[in-house]
Amino acid sequence: MKSMRFVPFALTLLAIGPAVAQDLTLVRVNTFPTARSLPFFVGVEKGIFARHGIKLEFEFTESSSAQRAGLAAGKFEVVHSAVDNALAMIEVAKVDVVIVSGGDGGTNEFIVGRNINTFTDIRGKALVTDAPNTAYALQAKKILLRHGLKDGVDYRINAVGAGPFRLKAMLEGGDNAAAIMNLPFSAQTIEAGLKSLGRTIDLLGPYQAGGAFVLRSWAKANPEILERYIAGYVESLRWVLDKANRDEAVSLLMSRRNLSRSLATRSYDLMIEPGFGFNPDARLSVEGFNNVLTLRQEVEGGPTPSPAKYLDMTYYDRAIQRLAR
Repeated sequence: MKSMRFVPFALTLLAIGPAVAQDLTLVRVNTFPTARSLPFFVGVEKGIFARHGIKLEFEFTESSSAQRAGLAAGKFEVVHSAVDNALAMIEVAKVDVVIVSGGDGGTNEFIVGRNINTFTDIRGKALVTDAPNTAYALQAKKILLRHGLKDGVDYRINAVGAGPFRLKAMLEGGDNAAAIMNLPFSAQTIEAGLKSLGRTIDLLGPYQAGGAFVLRSWAKANPEILERYIAGYVESLRWVLDKANRDEAVSLLMSRRNLSRSLATRSYDLMIEPGFGFNPDARLSVEGFNNVLTLRQEVEGGPTPSPAKYLDMTYYDRAIQRLAR
C-alpha cells in the first residue's frame, strides 16, 4: 500500500448569496475523517446550517491530541469527537471545556490482523491507537485486560493517530495486531481480509462515544450561536437518519469520503443502527456516558466524579426548542 500522508480537509459553506453571507456567523468545527462526518456534508449541501444563521467551516484532524490542543488554543469553536477527550482536557490538561450534546455510539469494532484469531494471539504484539490514554484506546485496554493482557507487559502501544493512519498500520501488518476501528475504516479492513472480534458495545456495554464539546468560556459568551449551531447539526442529523434519504446519503459518502458504493452503503446502514451508530437528535446517552466515566476510572485510575462536572445540556435543550417552533 502507498504511504499515506494526512491532508487537513476544510469545507466551508459557500453556496449562498453575498447579502445572506453577511448575516451568517462563522463557526469553526474540528472532527475526524470518518463516515460520521455525513451530517456536516448534508448540513452544507442542503443549506441547513445557513438557515440557522451559521456559516459552517470544518476541518479534519490527524489525531485527538492535535484536536485537543487546537481547541485549547482557540483554533476552532466546536469539537465533535469521542467525549472522553473532553474528560482528558478537564482532568489532565486542566482546560475548562464542557460537553454540550451527544452524538453517536461510535460504530467501533475490535479489528485484528490476518494471523490473529483470538485475543490471546495479541500477546507480544502491538495495539494500534490514536492517543494512548483516551477514548477508544481505553476501550481496547479494558477489553484486553478482560482477556488477561496488560498494557506494557503483554503488548505495546503503537499510537499512530486518526482512522486513516490506523487503517494504514493494520494493513501493513507486522507487529500491528489489533485496533479499535470505526466506519468506514472497519469495513475497509474487513474487505481487505482482516477480521473483527466483536463490537465494543457488545464487549463492554453501552458507550457514549461521539459528542460535541466547546470551551466553557466560549459557550457562556456565545449561547445563542451555540444553540443555533446545535439546532443546525440536529436538523442535519434528522435528514441523515431518514431512510427515505438513503440513496442520496450513500452518494454523498461516495463523493465526499471517496468510498466505493459497497463501503458507503455498509457505512450508512450501520451508522443509522440504533445504539451502534448515531443517537437520534444527537441525544446524550446517560448510561453510555456513565460507562465512559467508569472506564476512565478503571483504566486510568482516580475517583469517578459526577457527570454534572462535564455536561451542560441547557444549550442543547434550547436548540431542540428552536426546532420545535
